Amino acid sequence: MKTNTIQSLEGFSGTILIPVYETYVKSLVPIHFGELEISSKVFYGKKDTHYLAEKTENTYIFIGLGKEIDYKSLKTTFRRISMKQKESLGINVALVLPEQFSEESVEAVISGMLLGTYDLGHYKKEKEAHPFLNTDFVLQLVSKNNYETTANKAIKIANAQLEILHLVDLPPNKVTPKYLSNWANETGKNFGFEVEILGFEASKKAGLGAFLSVGKGSENEPQFVIMNYVPENANAKTKHIGLVGKGITFDTGGLNIKTSGMLHMKCDMAGGAAVFGAMQLIADLKLPVKVTAIVPCAENSVDAKSFYPSDVIQSYSGHSIEIIDTDAEGRLVLADGLSYLIKNFKPEYIVDIATLTGSAVGTFGYECCALFTNNEVVSKKLQESGDAIGERLWPLPLWDCYKQDIESDIADVKNYSGKPVAGAISAAKFLEYFTEEHKAWAHLDIAGVAFGDDEFAKSKHATAYGVHLLTKFIENL
Repeated sequence: MKTNTIQSLEGFSGTILIPVYETYVKSLVPIHFGELEISSKVFYGKKDTHYLAEKTENTYIFIGLGKEIDYKSLKTTFRRISMKQKESLGINVALVLPEQFSEESVEAVISGMLLGTYDLGHYKKEKEAHPFLNTDFVLQLVSKNNYETTANKAIKIANAQLEILHLVDLPPNKVTPKYLSNWANETGKNFGFEVEILGFEASKKAGLGAFLSVGKGSENEPQFVIMNYVPENANAKTKHIGLVGKGITFDTGGLNIKTSGMLHMKCDMAGGAAVFGAMQLIADLKLPVKVTAIVPCAENSVDAKSFYPSDVIQSYSGHSIEIIDTDAEGRLVLADGLSYLIKNFKPEYIVDIATLTGSAVGTFGYECCALFTNNEVVSKKLQESGDAIGERLWPLPLWDCYKQDIESDIADVKNYSGKPVAGAISAAKFLEYFTEEHKAWAHLDIAGVAFGDDEFAKSKHATAYGVHLLTKFIENL
């Protein structure tokens, strides 16, 4: 998608999108736009409504915004129009921007429109191409203000999210650990960050015992992906942020095999995918920060070589771990990821992100992610970033009274409490154990928000939650 700004529609021929704030439903005053007049009895700008009209050579789509707008609803509204009205759009489209729109509003609208090009039917024989993906397509922004910079940023945000929608929605026989490491290598070359991959032998030599234990039962080699982004003109004062994402490309539960919900376990790498997308976006936006990101990629499969419940394994940190449940595998790969990051790179801030527990879903449903941190500044910055773009978070406690849930008689720590309560909290306490008491660490449990149901497909699918959130958080630092 390309954009440019114009101040008049004179001579334009194509589709015109007109956002309309809600007016009084019983108003006798119609909506006027050029030669068009629309009765309030037909359309008055109610949220989630639109009205289509044709006159001369143009198609007009009036889009209801409701009485108030926010980033998420704007993005969703224009994604809906882009996806469900694509037969009316063509390659000549003009967007009339209201004077009340902020730069953030314009960003939400344009990124939403581009997200509307996403089609879940990756393997369908016949697919209809979206007009926005045509190489000749240009979106005209009708405004007195020049929004070229904002539009370009919006396109970069959407492009990163589109990449992650693909990664999470593609099937596990396609998206293996090696597929993800290849994706990271290629993206690093294209966008300007360095990538190092530790395969099985290198991971074994490095002592990544917890990570390797999870992948033992799979024929697909685990890949420990390390990414480094360094901005131009970096110096000793440049902030350094560390990211860790869970990259379990499929989770059977291991020998503690799942009895339900396995169908959707291709999404268990959504935390790692969010980190991949954030790295693309951070590099694309050329943010003035250093970022080191680690995504341990593995499959948790069932095989004669699989690790057992009651095994005691060694982690990268040197701490031993008693395995209570092989289905609590995400925290094992994250433990080695966190330890490796802290020991070798020493970032000032650390955020890990993972589809970690059903407990987080039980607490918050599908509305927000569970946030864990003892750093008030980090907590506030993450929540502010999430609220601004509609990727919400809410904190849960890391009190020491929960430490007993991970205490083991035989090893330094155990990977699961065995209790049907406080699962998200005990998982976070387990991860905290491997942070070396880092002063600015946060854990995001995105099990309820990374993959779900909405109007854009008939089956559960990816949301790309976390890509924009992590980037926005780093921007706000």
